[in-house]
Amino acid sequence: MPVDIHQEKILILDFGSQYTQLIARRVRECKVYCVIKPFNVKMEEIEQLNPKGIILSGGPSSVYDENAPYCSHQVFELGVPILGICYGMQFMAHMLGGGVKGSSRREYGQTEVRIDDFTDLFAGFDNSPHIDVWMSHGDKIQTLPPGFNAIAHSKNSPIAAIKDNNAKIFGVQFHPEVAHTPRGMEILKNFLYEVCGCLPNWTMESFINNSIIEIKKKLRGERIVCALSGGVDSSVVAALIHRAVGDQLVCIFVDNGLLRKDEAREVKRVFGGHYKINLRFIDAEDVFLEKLKGVTDPEDKRKIIGNKFICLFEEEAKKIGDVRYLAQGTLYPDVIESISFGGPSATIKSHHNVGGLPEKMNLQLIEPLRELFKDEVRLVGRELGLLEETINRQPFPGPGLAVRILGEVTKENLSILREADCIVADEIGKTEGYKEIWQSFAVLLPVKTVGVMGDERTYENVVALRVVESRDGMTADWVRLPYELLGRVSNRIINEVKGVNRVVYDISSKPPSTIEWE
Repeated sequence: MPVDIHQEKILILDFGSQYTQLIARRVRECKVYCVIKPFNVKMEEIEQLNPKGIILSGGPSSVYDENAPYCSHQVFELGVPILGICYGMQFMAHMLGGGVKGSSRREYGQTEVRIDDFTDLFAGFDNSPHIDVWMSHGDKIQTLPPGFNAIAHSKNSPIAAIKDNNAKIFGVQFHPEVAHTPRGMEILKNFLYEVCGCLPNWTMESFINNSIIEIKKKLRGERIVCALSGGVDSSVVAALIHRAVGDQLVCIFVDNGLLRKDEAREVKRVFGGHYKINLRFIDAEDVFLEKLKGVTDPEDKRKIIGNKFICLFEEEAKKIGDVRYLAQGTLYPDVIESISFGGPSATIKSHHNVGGLPEKMNLQLIEPLRELFKDEVRLVGRELGLLEETINRQPFPGPGLAVRILGEVTKENLSILREADCIVADEIGKTEGYKEIWQSFAVLLPVKTVGVMGDERTYENVVALRVVESRDGMTADWVRLPYELLGRVSNRIINEVKGVNRVVYDISSKPPSTIEWE
């Protein structure tokens, strides 16, 4: 019998921290399933989730702010272990009868903490009672709630971690989820395994086994179409569903004219040839470009493309006959970024396969990867035996090059960007650290600049290079590429791509920027 990987789960309540998704990633890395919900989620839903433990995230607010995020006091009456992080700890102390006040000395960055209690959260730390942590707070706990003890302190925070002696309730003023807290994973594992009693059942092998059972149960012998782009997400979805139901699956590849150079040909070669999956090909470049004519707003682009995709899939499903289901590669970050929880976290942008879908659809969606992060999807791909060239493909936005052209999408602009992007892929692909790069691509800007070529004045387009490193796409930093490599990419684009006379490099991190420009 397969393990029920959702039976044991950790609930993360989001109070608006930029690190909330990172907490989830760390919990998943401990092979424990978790879900993120807004701070104001209804108690009925929490009770239905039946979590083995709850983590209260940090957040930018003070507990005394007029609109500070508060969860129900009933959360602390559930009898399950709770860990409050930063704001989560301050909120917990405030709600349970302690005192919180603003500090004259703000703690931000690397700080040394002295551990005072080597049980529970800090079990196994007695060999090194001084640990480095990452602090980011202004307020601090002045008075402990009844029944609580301080279990760690720092120079500026006499109460850097707390523990309830009568219940399994803990708080830490620092962020164990970030890499700047080197032993943070040990703290989280202690909470998950020792305090909550979770088992490391969240493995990609068990995920596949459970997904196959669910897919078979859902389809009951019916046919399903899969929106295949050739990217990692849709490829893994196709392989997973094919493993579950075989020839009941029909993959549909739409060449919308917004793809990278030679992408359509490669998809036909790999999926129709190597994987032997039933593949239907639709040439719809003219249809999409007509719909995008004159459109410059990125949200409009995404929604137009998303709607048209669904229309095409529904038309193709009618040709196949008796198809009610559409599979696509929606991931957890897509859901988080597309749908605001109604709390402090706001919608960042609509993903074409989440926020870009029409309100009424004839096909029912099946999204087996909806609860996974990107690196988990790659692990699933390896378990399913996909080629490394498929698994290691960089993320590519659903709307394709349309959101890498700032301004109107035209055939001319697509041609320029496609050639520039091909050069970026070629040169970056030759570098030693290619596998450590999350994404590398070109962006066509809606500006022209003066240049000189062959003693003649030019007035042509600007291309921006974007190269970032990341673990899951939720946060990212720009890659410090060698000057020689930057120079080579720039020279090739200007010399080989007609219509470009200037190349710039984007050195923005996420946050505050997003990885894609639109």
